[in-house]
Amino acid sequence: MRRIYVGDIQGCRGELERLLEVLRFDPAADHLEPVGDLVNRGPDSLGTLRLLRDLDAGGVLGNHDTYLLRSAAGLRERSGRDTLDEVLEAEDRDALLAWLARRPFAKALPGVLLVHAGFHPRWADPVTRLAGLDPLTPHPDSNFATLVRYCTADGRRPKRGQRPGRAFQPWFEHWKDADSRTVVFGHWAERGLVQRPGLRGLDTGCVWGGRLTAWVAEEDRLASVPAERDWARAGA
Repeated sequence: MRRIYVGDIQGCRGELERLLEVLRFDPAADHLEPVGDLVNRGPDSLGTLRLLRDLDAGGVLGNHDTYLLRSAAGLRERSGRDTLDEVLEAEDRDALLAWLARRPFAKALPGVLLVHAGFHPRWADPVTRLAGLDPLTPHPDSNFATLVRYCTADGRRPKRGQRPGRAFQPWFEHWKDADSRTVVFGHWAERGLVQRPGLRGLDTGCVWGGRLTAWVAEEDRLASVPAERDWARAGA
């Protein structure tokens, strides 16, 4: 079975379907592991969730996925940039939200650690650290795992709106895994593809008019398709 890790989809179902065609995805022989941010800002969050559920995809939660879950529970005021109404008004919303909520914040697979944004430098066992956290309840650990880009060696992040100074480096410059597993992550469209020993950063900005990218672990192969348009700036 091939494990196919897919970057931030964010409701871009059409691009996801084209990427699966490029990969010759076989549901009987392949398994999808999205890096989180399955929904929001793109044109078809509802269709994306239905497709991933039907394909029995795995994956982890991203910040936009928690936004959806919290909005559905009345715990978050929706942003004018959200494109979540179709999911929230769907007849099968409860089943889709329950499926989504079963995603963890981090996941260990053979030779791989999967997370949406990144890991705190001081987490010796991030999967255990994040296990059991409620996606409906903000928590410093889940916030870090779904939002970090820059941090210090002790895990401090820049304040919101603050430009990272010299003390702040990309989180993965501080991260060391004792088992030398490859960390697969997303969340950083501005940085784009990261392909370094022990790292695969797969957010190539599909919803911003970039590309949707996947990494096939068993083949150590990347594949991508271009976005149909800049969905986020066009207002989907």
